[in-house]
Amino acid sequence: MDITEYFSLVFSDYTLRTITLGTAILGAVTGMLGSFAVLRKQSLLGDAISHAALPGIAIAFLITGAKDSNTLLLGALVSGLIGTFWIRGIVKKTHLKSDTALGLILSLFFGFGMLLLTFIQKQPNANQAGLDKYLFGQAATLVESDVWLMAIITGLCLFVLLLFWKEFKILLFDADYTKTLGFNTKFIDVLITSFIVLAIVLGLQTVGVVLMSAMLLAPAAAARQWTNSLSTMVVLAAIFGAFSGVFGTAISASQTNLSTGPVIVLVASVFVFFSFVFSPSRGLLFKQIRVIKNRRDLELHKTLAFMYHIAETHDNISHPHAIKLLNNFQGYTKSTLQKLVEKDYVKLEGKMWRLTETGFNTAANLYTKQSTDDE
Repeated sequence: MDITEYFSLVFSDYTLRTITLGTAILGAVTGMLGSFAVLRKQSLLGDAISHAALPGIAIAFLITGAKDSNTLLLGALVSGLIGTFWIRGIVKKTHLKSDTALGLILSLFFGFGMLLLTFIQKQPNANQAGLDKYLFGQAATLVESDVWLMAIITGLCLFVLLLFWKEFKILLFDADYTKTLGFNTKFIDVLITSFIVLAIVLGLQTVGVVLMSAMLLAPAAAARQWTNSLSTMVVLAAIFGAFSGVFGTAISASQTNLSTGPVIVLVASVFVFFSFVFSPSRGLLFKQIRVIKNRRDLELHKTLAFMYHIAETHDNISHPHAIKLLNNFQGYTKSTLQKLVEKDYVKLEGKMWRLTETGFNTAANLYTKQSTDDE
């Protein structure tokens, strides 16, 4: 099945429609909340939370003995929240930096989770098979109830974002100023962190523990390259995340033996690469274009400055001696002189160059400005 056939079947086939909607909603909600993680410089938080959720899945299974996805995700949510608040406690109560606390919790919880999974695999209960899908995700296991749960959580996130938008925005850029305004910064911080944890837990079944942090950060990192506005960034991140989910699912379904989660992450990485290269304000391509343009402008100004210096020391800028000095100058290229001709700063007469009155006045202004800046 190719991609075009996939999109033609997505509206009629129940399984394809369910998986596509689920991954699109997941991409949108993680993109929205990932924007706050990126701007707060908590990029590793998603990685730590997703790994911290693993022992909660295993413990929930050991307690209930069933593989009900809602029960397992509830255990993951509790475990993820515990890991998150441990990180906050370590940073506040010790002299350790946040990256150290994140690394400690990530390795501790993930190691404990893998130990529990190993223990479960050795149990005689055959029902334990399939828990390892939470490591790398298995989007094919999504059912309609999972999609409805994702949609409800996404709607709740939207409602909270709109309700506390001003508080989130102020806290994001100036926490101290937020305190002076009388806002409860601790409550706001816990609220946004809790929703980030919730979004990560929702994606464990689809993308998995290992790759979930990329799903949180990639759409937001791509969106950041295109705008300086928080609202625009959140919307763009949601769009990039949703398209990553849809196209990743389509590519995975159109090929055999391709896991959906890794493909979704790869598609999101393509959005990041494209944004890093082609965004007008921060893209590498346009940065290089601006560098080249600035270099050419500098060459133009240097040439005009030299011409001004020659013309200033001669009463007649059209005098043969002045023209000879200009033509003997080797500090410019033919393309630079051609631009000067196009701007009517220089006249070309045969193979000889002559500074015009317009060029002289422009060069005088540049020379005066440069002298003022030097002072």
